[in-house]
Order: sequence, then structure tokens, then C-alpha cells
Amino acid sequence: MNYWLMKTEPGTYSWDDLIKDKRTHWDGVRNYQARNNMKEMKVGDLALYYHSVNEKCSVGIVKIVKEFYQDPTTDDERWVVVDIEPVEKFKNAVTLAEVKSDDRLSEMVLVRNSRLSVQPVKREEFDIIVGMGNK
Repeated sequence: MNYWLMKTEPGTYSWDDLIKDKRTHWDGVRNYQARNNMKEMKVGDLALYYHSVNEKCSVGIVKIVKEFYQDPTTDDERWVVVDIEPVEKFKNAVTLAEVKSDDRLSEMVLVRNSRLSVQPVKREEFDIIVGMGNK
């Protein structure tokens, strides 16, 4: 199993929207590195659901339920989506500031390249953030 972090602007599509929909495809990715990360995702992989822009925090966990396929919002064959479902909402959102202040997370992609919208997360990093979110 692999672990990921997926960023969304909460004004565009929030955790609450995902809960209401129960499942969605992750569309609109137009960065090659993020796209390549989505192509590596497998059914059953878990991802931190991250509210970007003003909130800058992980709010829960989602599961990959369908591997990559053509993004239905564009005819451009370069872009893909995956389908996700919610798994768990954190008791407490884990802010970017909290992540940056934890030495155990200093090598996390989120700390080193905070702009990347879909990024890999090491198992240890994932577990630390889940622990922080559920304390």
C-alpha cells in the first residue's frame, strides 16, 4: 500500500462536499508531477485530504477506489483522474504550521514542495499526521 496527500481548495470542493457525494473523481490536475503521482495510485491506497489556500491543513483520510483514467473534464489525453471515497475525518485538523514544526516531518514533500497538489507520503509521515489529527 502507498500513501499520498491530495490538495483541494475547500471553496471549490471540501471534505463536506466529499461526504455528501460519498465518492468523486479527482479532476483538474494540470501538473505533470502530480499527474504522474496519480498514475502510481492503486486501489486501496490511502491519502491525506488537505484543504489548501487559507486553511492549509489535513482534515481527513480518503481511499483510492479506482485507478487512473482519462479526465472527463478535458479532451486532452495527457490528464487523468482517480476515484476516491472518504474514510475518516480527523478530530482535529493538522495544520501546515504543525507539520513544519515537527522535526519528524522535516523531509516530507509537503514541507519541501508545498505547492504540489498530489504528492507521495511515507508510511511513517502518514501515521504521524493521523496520530496528530486524532489526538
